[in-house]
Amino acid sequence: MKKVRLGIFGAGRGMTLASSMMYMDTVEVVAICDSHKGRLEAALKRLDESVTAYENFDEFINHPMDAVILANNFYQHAPYAIKCFEKNLHVLSECIANATMGEGVRLARAFEKSKSIYMLAENYPHMLFNREMKKIVDGGTLGKIMYAEGEYNHPVSDWDTYFTKRYRFYPEHWRHYLPATYYITHSLGPVMHITGATPKKVTAFPMYVPTKEEIPTATHNADKTASISTLNDDGSVFRVTGWAQYGAHHNSYRFCGTKGQVENLRGMDGRVMLRYNEWDIPEGADCEKLYKPLWNDKDEEFIKKSEHGGADFVMGRLFIECVLAGKQPPHPFDLHSATVMSSVAILGHRSVLEGGKPYDIPDFRKEEDRKLYEEDFLTPFFGDGGEAPTLPCCSNPDYKPTEKQMELYMKELEK
Repeated sequence: MKKVRLGIFGAGRGMTLASSMMYMDTVEVVAICDSHKGRLEAALKRLDESVTAYENFDEFINHPMDAVILANNFYQHAPYAIKCFEKNLHVLSECIANATMGEGVRLARAFEKSKSIYMLAENYPHMLFNREMKKIVDGGTLGKIMYAEGEYNHPVSDWDTYFTKRYRFYPEHWRHYLPATYYITHSLGPVMHITGATPKKVTAFPMYVPTKEEIPTATHNADKTASISTLNDDGSVFRVTGWAQYGAHHNSYRFCGTKGQVENLRGMDGRVMLRYNEWDIPEGADCEKLYKPLWNDKDEEFIKKSEHGGADFVMGRLFIECVLAGKQPPHPFDLHSATVMSSVAILGHRSVLEGGKPYDIPDFRKEEDRKLYEEDFLTPFFGDGGEAPTLPCCSNPDYKPTEKQMELYMKELEK
């Protein structure tokens, strides 16, 4: 049986993804790379002794392998994907695909020249309730889908020292400069996957709530989330969030057609509500049905051991299947869809900064669209060499943590 020789770049999230994929007898992890020695050593304890460890990506990429998991910093995937393309290595890239518009252009051009399979490692479409809702939408009983919602709502306590030390562990960390629209794939990915639609225009508005003075923080963004709307290629409309922080924690999605609607209900443990108009009830169906779906999957044993409710395994399985078959993944996991999601995130933030101004979403398969953005590298994040951000991350460009908040934050790191 042919095996895919897999390399891991990023021993944190990358190791989590690889752990799910290692349940497959078609996967062999052969190398791992991380500049953080502690993370690297911890990962090696969970891997076979034959796995080679690297601290330098340029050395790692020369290791004999077929595919690479890119699980480095959120905003730094594109340059490493391009290096993989240059060696015709297959890529499973964590989100987002590109953090600037110019990177999206470079990514598309480099991909065209390669023989690589590229897949966005967006796992939320593969969660059980989303898988069930795709079956319903694909079945056609809801009619034409006109409207869909996706919310990735993940509030974090202001006093969560563990989160701070694990995920925001120095003042210039990217999470301190993350615009409200950028972490978008967990909300946009599922609605694109389930409907098959692709955004063509975006507009967005922020929810600005300054952090209280007594909170230890180094964040430069007080937008708790943004409401992002897209007009799509099939005439439908999406309303999604980036990383939202309001109300109580939930991941929720809703799909409304001409005959009915389906949604996973907030706070209902993955239950799905399917409803039809009383004059459009399919034969043998109920007007309303609330139920908890089942996997009914040949790999359910491994799915239930996997992170994110089993979605990590299902996503990884799709990638390996594509590599072995020599085919690109389906919408919205392919490179074109991945750059569209990034464009919605990036241009959605520019809409926030400009009072909701609508932006057209480019198609980076077209050279004329590439020309529009090939020199656009505006970023809210610090550069690799410590270069300052070139774009405000907050709807209030002057917002920043106070001296007291920074002092309290630094004390939190010392605990």
